Amino acid sequence: MRKAALGGVLAMSASLLVACGEAPEDNGGDTKAADSDFLPCIVSDEGGFNDKSFNELTFNGVKQAADELEVDFKQFESKAEEDYAPALENFVSAGCTAIVAVGFELAEATIASANENEDIDYILIDHNADTDFDGEVNADNVKPVLYDTAQAAFLAGYAAADYTKTGKVGTYGGDQFDTVTIFMDGFKQGVDHYNEVKDADVKVVGMNLFTGSFENDTNAVAKAQQVIDQDVDVIMPVGGPIYGGAMKVIGETDSDVALVGVDADLYESDPTTQEVVFVSVLKSLQQSTYEAVMAAGQGELDYSEYVGTLENGGVGISSFHNFEDKVSDTLPGELEELEQAIIDGDLKVDSYLAD
Repeated sequence: MRKAALGGVLAMSASLLVACGEAPEDNGGDTKAADSDFLPCIVSDEGGFNDKSFNELTFNGVKQAADELEVDFKQFESKAEEDYAPALENFVSAGCTAIVAVGFELAEATIASANENEDIDYILIDHNADTDFDGEVNADNVKPVLYDTAQAAFLAGYAAADYTKTGKVGTYGGDQFDTVTIFMDGFKQGVDHYNEVKDADVKVVGMNLFTGSFENDTNAVAKAQQVIDQDVDVIMPVGGPIYGGAMKVIGETDSDVALVGVDADLYESDPTTQEVVFVSVLKSLQQSTYEAVMAAGQGELDYSEYVGTLENGGVGISSFHNFEDKVSDTLPGELEELEQAIIDGDLKVDSYLAD
C-alpha cells in the first residue's frame, strides 16, 4: 500500500487531544501562486455539505485552499447516487482542473471520469482507488485520501468503557462499508482492551446494526432506539447526520446517554449536541483536503496514497469538553499511554488499512 504525507504540514497534532480542521500556521506570505487557470471543484455524497461532519469538513478544506490561492471554486451537492457521474461530467465541461470527490460512494464514477480525463487532478476521499470497476482500475491521476480511524476509535472505546455506569456501550452505522465499520471495529477493540487490562466485562451493543443510508431519517431513530433500549449509556452513531437519530431518542427520553461523535468534533460542529457529547473521533478531513488542493493548484500534487494515523496526526480524539470533570482522574494518562503504544507499534489495532 502506498502512503505519503500531504506536504508534511498537517495542522492536527499527533498528541492525544487534537482539534479538527484548524487553520494552518501563517507561512509568511510564501505560498506559491496557483496556476492561472486553476479551478478546484467539489462534489458531495448524498449527505450534503451541511452534514456537520464528513462532507462539510472536506468542503471547508476546498474553500480554505481556494481562498488562499485567490481562485474561485465550484461545488455540487448530490441528492442521490445517480447524481455522481453527471456532476463529474459537468465539472469536466466547466473546466475544473482539480475535482474533490467526497466519499467512497463516488469511487466508481470518479475513477471512470479520471480515466477519461488524464489532464485533471482527482482527489478521492475515503477510497484507495484500487477497486476494479468494469475494468477501470487505479487511474494514475487520482489521489486517494484515507484515514485509519480504528486507531482513534480504539481510544474512544476505551474511554467509553471506563465511563459507563451500566456496563454497556453501543454503536450503529449508516451503510455497511469499510469506512463505517472501521470506526465500529476500533471502538469495540478499545472496549475489549479495557476489559482485558481492567478485568472488566463491558458489553458492546449494535455492532451489526445499520440504517442503510447516511440520512437522519426514521431508520436512524429506530436503530438508535434499539441500541439505547438495551441499557447502554454511551452510543457512537457512525455515518454523518445519522447521529441525529440518537439525539432525538436521548432528548425524548431525557436519558443520561452520552454521545460519541465521528469525523468532526461534534461539540464544535453542532452546538446543539454540547450537553451530551462525550468525545469525538476525528479525521483531518479539512486539513488534508486543503493540502491536496493547494498542491494541485501549485502543480505539485502527487498521486500516492495518504493514510491518516495517530502518528501523522490524521486521526485523533477531541477533548471531553463538558465531561472532563466526569471521567476518571486516571483516564487521560491511560489514553496518552495507549496512543503512544499504538504509534510505537506495541499495541496493534486491526483495520482494513493496517499494515
